[in-house]
Amino acid sequence: MYSTEEIRELIRNGEGPEVEYKLAAGGLPRSFFETVCAFLNRDGGMVLLGVEDNGTVSGIDPAYMPRLKKEISDLSNNPDKLDPPYLLFPHEIAVDDKIIIAVRVPASSQVHRCDGNVIMRGDEGDYRVTQPNQIAAIVNRKLGFFTEQRVLPFLRMDQLRYDLFDRSRALMRTHDSQHPWISLDNERLLTVGGFVREDPFTGQHGLTLAAALMFGTDEIIQSATAGCKFDAILRRHDLDRYDDRLMVRTNLIDSFDLLMGFVEKHLNDPFYIEGTTRVSLRSKIFRELVSNIIAHREYTNAQPARMIIYANRIVFDNPCVANGHGRIDPDHFTPKSKNPTICKFMIQIGRYEELGSGISNVSKYLPIYANGSMPTFEEGDTFTTTLPLLAAATEVTTEVTTEVTTEVTTEVTTEVKRLLEVFVGEHNRTDLGQRLKLVNEGHLRKAYIKPALEAGLIEMTIPDKPNSRLQKYRLSAVGKKLLERNSLQKI
Repeated sequence: MYSTEEIRELIRNGEGPEVEYKLAAGGLPRSFFETVCAFLNRDGGMVLLGVEDNGTVSGIDPAYMPRLKKEISDLSNNPDKLDPPYLLFPHEIAVDDKIIIAVRVPASSQVHRCDGNVIMRGDEGDYRVTQPNQIAAIVNRKLGFFTEQRVLPFLRMDQLRYDLFDRSRALMRTHDSQHPWISLDNERLLTVGGFVREDPFTGQHGLTLAAALMFGTDEIIQSATAGCKFDAILRRHDLDRYDDRLMVRTNLIDSFDLLMGFVEKHLNDPFYIEGTTRVSLRSKIFRELVSNIIAHREYTNAQPARMIIYANRIVFDNPCVANGHGRIDPDHFTPKSKNPTICKFMIQIGRYEELGSGISNVSKYLPIYANGSMPTFEEGDTFTTTLPLLAAATEVTTEVTTEVTTEVTTEVTTEVKRLLEVFVGEHNRTDLGQRLKLVNEGHLRKAYIKPALEAGLIEMTIPDKPNSRLQKYRLSAVGKKLLERNSLQKI
């Protein structure tokens, strides 16, 4: 999601190769998808609907807003309009008491056509590309930068894991019950997702490296590239070697879950309320960073992407094809995808929010998670993210307000009191049942665990997967404070 100030800055700076204004008073402009196509074929950009050429914010009639957003989503998935399709996510933004639509369009690793025409972005706007040598130049540029689109001519459908297609559709359904890709068969899903292409220089048509990385067996992945390797290391005490380590060499869907499991095993998730909603700071920060090292690494480089947890900092680094060199200013940067097909698919399955969201969300939530610490982002041959931990985030130190404590205290039942008193460390349901001498697991869950979770007195060790067989529970910051103050004795 974009802030109002970010959009205002784009408007102040005027239109350019990566920013386009369009009126939308009477509906979606006819040239909208031409600009989308041009951005996809070049370096990406932002389309602002409801802004005049001179930067005046005219806005969009709120009554038209649902129709416009649906039209953008539907047509971006229609190959008769945009081929190959690229699902777009329009966002409503309030600017100067007007509502506009902002659409971020990333650079694509494929060549796209709008209404049958290849459109390119230039300094003066959008233009059609008709000469074969010009189209070949676009393809050659993309192949040199986006190695995920390398055709693997000997890769066959029967070498892919069909269970991963089913998992992908299930994740899409969870993320968006009306997702247009849910009903597609495996081959059509590969095509629409951008995992199939024809090499214009060799004439080879087939599945790409991205397809192998997302859906291939472990054997196929390792034979296709030595670069699909992630190294998660815990180095709090043994700085010469490690305290714990996880090497991940599998498909990208499972890689995400395994890396997040390592994070959940070794980093705490402090209690935090944003507005009136409990927010998992750990999830907000580390889902972004894990997604980034998966979606944006260079898979032809054999160096592993790494996540290293030290006592006073956490470092993520992954080999990449650099867009620039040096430290990145979170307030002034233009996000560019390294693997657009992989990135796009991870967005569809809910593993990734949107291009550029990682730096923004980490910069927003890390100071809350680690007592004012600010992250640093540096780009070169590797992309390195460093998260200082001024007060180790392994300790629960975040906000527990008087209002929250008072509210919780009045709602604690006798059953919840008994539950909190048996907690020492982390426990699964079986262990808790034995400690409480309860035989009925349903009663334990309904009368003890559920109200304690709802009151914020305990928390899950794997909050993103509440029904996981590995799920355990521990005292939250609120629960600990109540016990420390002997508040339960007064109930």
